[in-house]
Parts: sequence; C-alpha cells; structure tokens
Amino acid sequence: MEFQNKVKILAERVNNLKENIQTEEATKNAFIMPFIQLLGYDVFNPLEVIPEFTADIGIKKGEKVDYAILQENNPIILIECKHWKENLDIHSSQLHRYFHATKARFGLLTNGIKYRFYTDLEEKNMMDKEPFLEIDIENLKESAVIELTKFQKASFDVDKIIDSASGLKYSTAIKDILMHELAEPSEEFVKFFAKQIYSGKIITKKVLEQFTEIVKKANNQAFKDIVNDRLKSALHKEEQTIIQEQEESQEEIKIITTEEETEAYHIIRSIIRTKIDANRIIARDTQSYFGILLDDNNRKPLCRLHLNSSKKYIGLFDQNKKEERIAINNIDEIYQYSDRLIATALMYE
Repeated sequence: MEFQNKVKILAERVNNLKENIQTEEATKNAFIMPFIQLLGYDVFNPLEVIPEFTADIGIKKGEKVDYAILQENNPIILIECKHWKENLDIHSSQLHRYFHATKARFGLLTNGIKYRFYTDLEEKNMMDKEPFLEIDIENLKESAVIELTKFQKASFDVDKIIDSASGLKYSTAIKDILMHELAEPSEEFVKFFAKQIYSGKIITKKVLEQFTEIVKKANNQAFKDIVNDRLKSALHKEEQTIIQEQEESQEEIKIITTEEETEAYHIIRSIIRTKIDANRIIARDTQSYFGILLDDNNRKPLCRLHLNSSKKYIGLFDQNKKEERIAINNIDEIYQYSDRLIATALMYE
C-alpha cells in the first residue's frame, strides 16, 4: 500500500507540473529521477545510478544511455529518456542498440509519463521489439503497479522478473487483441460465432454484414453485464464490511482484552515481523475472538485466538481465507505454527 501511494503521489506531480516542463532534461529531473528514487535507488550514488552511462557499440565509441541502474557494479536496467510530449513508438531502436552492448537484462524507455520495460525473451542479448510491461502514470492500473514492485531495489530478482515477463507480455498482447475485437470485430472473429449459430450452409457477404452488427451489439452488452455484475459484487462486499464494522464497534463496549491475549499478540507479531513491517500487524479484540489483521484490514486476517474458555484454540487461515481452528494447551505452542502465520501474511502482499 505504501508503494502504491508513492506511485499515486508521483502521478499527481506529473499531472500538476507537466505543462511547465519544456525540455528533456527538465523531464528527467522532475519526473524520471523521482521515479528511480521511488524504486529505492539513490540517484546521487554512482554505485547505484550512473547518468550518461557509456555503452560502446562496435566501432562506435562513447555512445551514452541516459541512466544505468547498477547492482554489484553491473548494469541491470538501462533507461532511455525522452521529453514528456514525445511519442515513444519511434524511439525504441536507440535503446535496442544500447541493450545489445551491455549485460543489462532490462531496458526502460520513458517520457516520464509512460514507462515501457523490455527484456530479451525472444532472442538472448537482443531486446524484444515489444515491451513486456507498460506503466502509464496518468492511467494507473493496479496490476501494472504490482508488477512494478518487482523492480524495487529491496526485492529485485532478475530470474523472478524474467519468469513472469513471458506470461505478462503475451497476456497483454491477447488483451489488446480482445479489446480491438470487441470494438471492431474482424471478419474471422464474426465468422467464429456465425458458424456456430447460423443455420444456413454458406455465410454470404450479406450474412456476414448482419452478423457483424449482431456481434458488436452482443460484445457491448456482454461487457456492460460484466461491469454491472462486478459493481454489484463490490457494493455487496462493501455493505457487508460496513455492517461488520458497525457490529464490531458495538461489541467494543463489552470487550475486555486479557493479559494472555496481549502476550499472544506479541508472540505472533514477533514471528511475522521477520517478513512484514511490525507496524502493519494489528490486533483487534472482539466478543467472540481476539483477531490479528494485516494493515488493520478485515479482509486480511492473519489469525484468530480463542483463549477465553477452558479449551484454547488458534484459528489459522488458508488461501481462501477459511479459518481452521487448532487446539493449543498454551500460547507458547503458537511458535509451532510460525511458517503458516508467515505464509498467510505474505499471501496478501
């Protein structure tokens, strides 16, 4: 959540300042350097970020890429920058040459608004023509921001990014094709449906024209139905959350947190803080159980403690957030479930 908020703040900065940014150099200073810092790299430390990085290409010497991000003195990301008004479609060839001349596995082409990430999925050491990830700072999508977190200094892992890049690249391409077909269905797309439902033997040009309009309308209606269903589902979940919070608020008046519950909370906090910031691990006592949440969010339960009766239990959650109650004799036995507690916390990341 903290990283996503930082990205949103940068997006607001871009929106507020861009009309005052007149040059490529100003674009770098106002938009791109803050972006690099957002990923956790020190732009003023030449051991992490080198501006005007030299990438000699064959007999061409002194070719420079705008920035290189380093790891153990080796470039891992090459960044080519353009003015924010520039169309990036005509500039990837320059980054392609730099990529081939270094050991970096990732290239980033950006105008401070759009960030296109490239790698070498198709041919080793040769940058792909198409990016596997694109971030539009003015049209942020949660899925893209999640992928961007993988490039943070603290979690950067070349192999993990490469593993996910292939699926990401092709799923993005498929999504683009689907969006185009939904808006302007091709002849092949229309025939696919017509062949399955048209009773005639031959699909004539006239029949194809009729089905083209039918497919367009069906696409639009299906899309609207999906959106409406999602909205209804989201509203229902929100209503349920509000009701639950109201009920819990009324319960708080009657709640007494015991010393044993407090001690158990500190045990669980000490276990999970090895992987998650301790400030995000929050206790919330109720009449029926002592709950521990991530980010104080009811939708992110870490565990529940049932300690106020003769039989004591710890409630652990699976990937579907289904609680499994496990009997314990005392709170020290909580340590036996350290791996499951950590796995639950990481599930929400």
